[in-house]
Amino acid sequence: MALRRSHVGFEDQTLRDGLQSEPRRLSLVEKRQLIDGLVQAGLKRIQVGSFVHPRRVPQMADTDELVRALKPPEGVVFSGLVLNARGLDRALACGLSDVALSASVSDSHSRRNANQGATAAIDAVAGLIREAVQAGLAVRGGLQCVFGCVDEGAVDPDRVLAAAEKLAAAGARALNLADTTGMAHPRQVAALCARIGKVLPDIELILHLHDTRGLGLANMLAGFEAGVRSFDVCTGGLGGCPFVRGAAGNVPTEDAVHAFEAMGVDTGIDLDGLVRVVDALERLFERRLPGRMAAVLRAAREKAGACGTKTDG
Repeated sequence: MALRRSHVGFEDQTLRDGLQSEPRRLSLVEKRQLIDGLVQAGLKRIQVGSFVHPRRVPQMADTDELVRALKPPEGVVFSGLVLNARGLDRALACGLSDVALSASVSDSHSRRNANQGATAAIDAVAGLIREAVQAGLAVRGGLQCVFGCVDEGAVDPDRVLAAAEKLAAAGARALNLADTTGMAHPRQVAALCARIGKVLPDIELILHLHDTRGLGLANMLAGFEAGVRSFDVCTGGLGGCPFVRGAAGNVPTEDAVHAFEAMGVDTGIDLDGLVRVVDALERLFERRLPGRMAAVLRAAREKAGACGTKTDG
């Protein structure tokens, strides 16, 4: 009997985290084409936008319209990010069934992002989680800046654990731990994930890792070794955070897929399909994106094509 391979799941956040800092706004048609490409590549979870004020994040102004236009294929989940009560009302009104409700554990980041301190923001999100669960939504709770803040420095793990327990008590059955500033290192990630996993064993942990200091993929693998099996990613490594100076995008989807598949861990995702989405993004934004595997696979294709031409001649 063949041994069953380990498996990891990804939520691609190109349409939300990837686009939110871009000066060019994509049309609904362009967004739907990107979503179609991600689905064809095998992504089973795609965060399609956030329900925030368009003055603060103009790229998300059409999230409601986009969600109404989408019909997820069987086995595919489209999710949206919610940060406040108005956002939850909008998500419910447009028929979204899966939401991420998130707050920061950093006071300074929370004030820029949510116009209130961290304690108040976490309490508010806990209340929204209860409301969303009662409305029948699937809910992922989220905590931002859990590994550090550019203004405040290191974040006390006790503070993170207390916030995690509060969101779990409110009804979240999954918890997203975000390295919003990209300050984490692998030992720190492993320690925090192991600690929260021990205290909240029934909660699915998800890691959201910005690659600002080049440790995103290493941190992802550290989380995997600590038992995490769900990760946020962005195709091409597109993205950043409009409320964190110098923040880079999330771990590139294609780089994460390559790393896990190389280790014998199943992802269910087609790398060539992802490269086609990277190609589309680079055409839209007229620049190369930071992900590495797209360039590697393009070079391999070009080499194979050149060898074929020589053979044919």
